Amino acid sequence: MSERSERVIGGRTEATIVVVPGLRDHVPGHWQTILAERLTAAGRTVHTVAPLAENQLRRAARGAALEAVVAAVPGPVVLVAHSAGVMTTVHWARSSTRPVLGALLATPPDFDTPLPEGYPPPDVLSRNGWTPVPRTALPFPSIVAASSNDPLGSEVRVARLAEHWGSRLVRLGEVGHLNPGSGYGPWPQAEDLVRELEQG
Repeated sequence: MSERSERVIGGRTEATIVVVPGLRDHVPGHWQTILAERLTAAGRTVHTVAPLAENQLRRAARGAALEAVVAAVPGPVVLVAHSAGVMTTVHWARSSTRPVLGALLATPPDFDTPLPEGYPPPDVLSRNGWTPVPRTALPFPSIVAASSNDPLGSEVRVARLAEHWGSRLVRLGEVGHLNPGSGYGPWPQAEDLVRELEQG
């Protein structure tokens, strides 16, 4: 176990941050990328679920990739998921027994309704195991960050998902899908929300 993975803060082992990207994977300038760089520069241990070489759209393959990353961490983790990464996380949580302190679930898409043109249609999502979306409480604390004008999921439906998952809902206002395409690189609030999950 590395020295970094053994850091103890306030009498408890510091969590490893595991970043769970959406279907577009690692995107330069994305807030997840910026957050990972900032936390790493501050001495934190951060792992990002790497892009898949094949089966990129298979939910089970993405869940297996997340499981492999978390299984390699010697202590508790905080998950930081965005978009389809949120769906990967909630599906994965139904069967994993790994120690998770909490999860930040930012702008989850509504896979149970048709997405805008250019995104996978309902039959493709179903065939690849994404639907139906789980509607049971998560086994760890979580925060859902919702946008009021997300083209991939209405705030009302995302709020209902948060309720099903037992998540605290944070309303972000008009931030689109909280990605570079919506004008968002840095999202400073993410660090505060991660800290909240760490502190319980």
